[in-house]
Amino acid sequence: MTFTDIPTRFYELTGHHPAGVWAAPGRINLIGEHTDYNGGYVLPFAIEQSALLAARPRSDGRWRFSSLDLDSTVESGDLAPGETGWQAYLAGVVWALREAGHDVGGADFVLSSNVPIGAGLSSSAAIECATLTALCDLHDLDIDPMSRARLAQRAENAYVGAPTGLMDQAASTLCTADHALFLDCHTLAVQQVPLRIADAGLTILVIDTRTPHSHVDGEYAARRASCEQACRILGIDLLRQVTDLDAALTQLPPLEARRVRHVVTENQRVLDTVEALTSSDFATVGALMTASHASMRDDYEITVPTVDLAFETLLAAGALGARMTGGGFGGCVLGLIAADRADAAAAAVAEAFAAAGYGTPVSFTSHPAAGAHRIA
Repeated sequence: MTFTDIPTRFYELTGHHPAGVWAAPGRINLIGEHTDYNGGYVLPFAIEQSALLAARPRSDGRWRFSSLDLDSTVESGDLAPGETGWQAYLAGVVWALREAGHDVGGADFVLSSNVPIGAGLSSSAAIECATLTALCDLHDLDIDPMSRARLAQRAENAYVGAPTGLMDQAASTLCTADHALFLDCHTLAVQQVPLRIADAGLTILVIDTRTPHSHVDGEYAARRASCEQACRILGIDLLRQVTDLDAALTQLPPLEARRVRHVVTENQRVLDTVEALTSSDFATVGALMTASHASMRDDYEITVPTVDLAFETLLAAGALGARMTGGGFGGCVLGLIAADRADAAAAAVAEAFAAAGYGTPVSFTSHPAAGAHRIA
């Protein structure tokens, strides 16, 4: 679905022209996994793939949500947390705005997204942030970008029931083209970090392993719970407060120790990556990505065989570094690789998957894009 198709389909479904069309991107996290809800650091960038949303206010106070991709329309007058179905990601934003005291009325929404679902590229955050941006424009709401991200996060946490951190919504809202977003998830301080990858003849190759995952499932919640348990044992509020890792590990049971070791070392890898990008030291960036994957595999235990195979094959094909991105248990793997070797590396991963009896992965290169905005 393209931008030019959305207004036409909106008119066909509602009998009216939309008041506007908005877009919000998915994101790739270059490094910094499962650090966000621990008050740590992340380094995502927005991708070209986006959720597109056409919208128009209604006078009867009701909501109609239409997904062109799913050929589905749902109407609602009452919004309540715990709603299931794809429309919950839009309805949750309406609910979060109302809970925050903003007077938003009914509307027709028509949605289409090309952010892969279940690939760790934040398809849900793209929908939420497109919805929030549309409602802010339609109702002249003066909400700063970080507050918008937090409202979208609240929609996913409290309405949908997925215990995600702030990174996805912050990236979809605050990212700028040709930059990664360094975010301190505790202070909410941000810094735009230039990504000069193309200038160095490099690209980021994304391998969608086609192994879907879900943030609502028990594994993600279990990892978060283990971090909270570690904080209770250590007598701290957030794992970012750990200053002596070795001392902390001696106080923890084996499982919590592994989880804490990942979070603390991953935070340092984010800081080191920002420094390396500032000096265009891509060899170091690649090494940090690879170390991040090993930590997710061995300490946080969130990778799966398809993901590990893609990781290993990318390194064998000459990538400077590789790592899984997203919440884990499936999704995408990134490779930082010479642009002229990307096609061969993607082919090598496809061959390795075929030999292992896995389904065919989807590969593409990615360039940092802009955050949520109105396009018409």
